[in-house]
This record gives sequence, C-alpha cells and structure tokens, in this order.
Amino acid sequence: MSIDRALVDAALAALTDPNTGKPYATGKGVRNVVVEGDGVGVEIVLGYPAKSQVDAIRSQVEAALAAVPGVSSSRVAVTSEVAAHTVQRGVKLLPNVKNIVAVASGKGGVGKSTTAVNLALALAAEGASVGILDADIYGPSLPMMLGIHGRPESPDGQSMNPLEGHGMQANSIGFLIEQDNPMVWRGPMATSALEQLLRQTNWRELDYLIVDMPPGTGDIQLTLSQRVPVTGAVIVTTPQDIALLDAKKGLKMFEKVGIPILGIVENMAVHVCSNCGHAEHIFGAGGGERMAQEYGVEVLGSLPLDITIREQADSGHPSVVADPEGRIAQTYRAIARRVAIQIAERARDMTSKFPSIVVQNT
Repeated sequence: MSIDRALVDAALAALTDPNTGKPYATGKGVRNVVVEGDGVGVEIVLGYPAKSQVDAIRSQVEAALAAVPGVSSSRVAVTSEVAAHTVQRGVKLLPNVKNIVAVASGKGGVGKSTTAVNLALALAAEGASVGILDADIYGPSLPMMLGIHGRPESPDGQSMNPLEGHGMQANSIGFLIEQDNPMVWRGPMATSALEQLLRQTNWRELDYLIVDMPPGTGDIQLTLSQRVPVTGAVIVTTPQDIALLDAKKGLKMFEKVGIPILGIVENMAVHVCSNCGHAEHIFGAGGGERMAQEYGVEVLGSLPLDITIREQADSGHPSVVADPEGRIAQTYRAIARRVAIQIAERARDMTSKFPSIVVQNT
C-alpha cells in the first residue's frame, strides 16, 4: 500500500507544539518531508532551544505519522534554530550576538541577579550558546555566583576575551577590580564602563546574551535601554507591594524606549518550612499575576523563598547546575523556555540580509 503524501502533509500540519500552542508548520517549522516506500522522514525545526523537549516532540510526531495509512516507519529529527530578532529602532545588533535579554528590577533585594544567572544557565542547558554580562557596575555579583576567578585576557590591547564558567561566556567589572574595592564613580563613568564591557568583549557566536541590570531606573539603565540592542526585558519582582511598585517603574521605562517586555518572574513567592512543611506567603500572594494582568504581559514563572537557592548561588554553583534534575532547576528551565519562545515569536532582524550601500564620487 502506497503512502498518500497529502495525508502525511495533513497529519504534520495538524500537529501543535505543546510549548507554544501553535502548529509546527507555522514559520516553516516542518521541513524536509520525504516519503520512501512505507517510511516517512521529517525534520521539525524549533525557533527556541529545547533539549529537554526533544524526546517528547519526536514521540508526538512519530505517533501522528504512524496513524497515516501505509506508514510503518518514520525518521523524525528535532532541531533548534535560534535567529536574531528585532531590537529598538536605530540601534544595530552587536557582532556575534543574536539576542540580548535584559533582566531588571525596580529595586534591589528581589533576587534579580540569582534569576539572571539561573536563566542564562537554563538556556545553556536547553542547548543554546549563552553569555552573561554583569551590568551592575557598583555591586557586581557574577564572579561569586559563577565561581569564576581571574582577569579577562586582551588579545590586542583593545578588546578582551570573556571568561567561562559552567559552559557560559561571562564578563563583569568584578573581574577587573579587587573584590572589596568600591566603585566610587559618577554616572557617566559607570555608563562608559558598561558600554566598554559590552562592546569590547569578544563574544563568540551567542544565541542569547543575558544582561544582569543594576536595580533602579537611573543613568546605567537608561544608557543600556537607549544604546544597546535589546531584544526584550524580563522583570523580576517579589509579590510585595513595595517591590511591585518599583518593578512597574522598570517595566514602564522599557516600554518608553521601545523594548518589549518578555514577562515577569515572581521571586520568593512562597516559603515552605523545611521542618514542618507549612507554606506561607511571607511577601504576599498574587502580586506578580496582578501586575501581569495590568500591563498585559506574561508571568513566566514563580520561584519559592528557598534556602538552597541562596546557598547554591553563594557557592558558585547556582541551582540549575547544582541540582539539574531538582524542582527549582526545572522551574528555571521552564522560565527559560518561555523567554526563548517569546523571543522566537517576535519579528526577525533582517538587516543582515541587505547589503551596505556606499555612495562614491566617480
């Protein structure tokens, strides 16, 4: 019995990506369909890294093809293809960096840096090429959180190579100064240092560069949002009303400069006693959800107030690498997938498709 190619195409067209809720066929996600004898070969191309999802997606596609009359075998390849996506108008992409994600909060103490580091590690664990930049000039924490020591090397006296930790490229002002040396700088000096760290680092073919922003909406935040090609921003907050008030200011700042909000991460959402198991909403409940509804954005995920998150970050082995199969690491990975999916669904950057036009006098 020969296989009807139209039935194969219909079966593939009807399949929906469980992570996006949209058909794989949208955006040319179904490729290289081959019908030979009683077998079918197909490639499913995802626009986001999803190493942990490959087996489930392959099984889903194989089951759909097995239901087509005449199909007795199938070869399903599941791959990811991360593209560069649009940024603010008038700002060019950085060389070798496809997408920049700013992780921000309106105030300090809400776990923004811990979230940024674990988000970056989660994207890397899902198969992406990831870098992280510590943009907190006054209080750099990346060296401790990644357990990286040493200074970046300069191959030419003008640029510097990023350091590496847990398979990620990283740079921070903390690599260039002594650990207990305060940065007594005014705003222009700090913003200049940030731009140098960003543009003079030899990033190597990154799918995502995560930028851990300093808290607040001052000079550094404004410089980054106006001059740096940011694909989207993630807002970190706790459910507490005071934290939400400041987080809303951060969100509005990005909106004013044309940077999309990818979503909100609600940190320290609930504390579960390690002795008795009693759950208590120390900082209130539902604040992130209310903020998301007010501004029409997504809650990417909620994380507990858990001592292991702090201990693992302080030790230089954040949760995603310290306990990769644990509940907290899986939450970070789910957040990372949502961030990557939000980016994948935005318009692609097409500037690289057009040649540069040079006008010369002849």
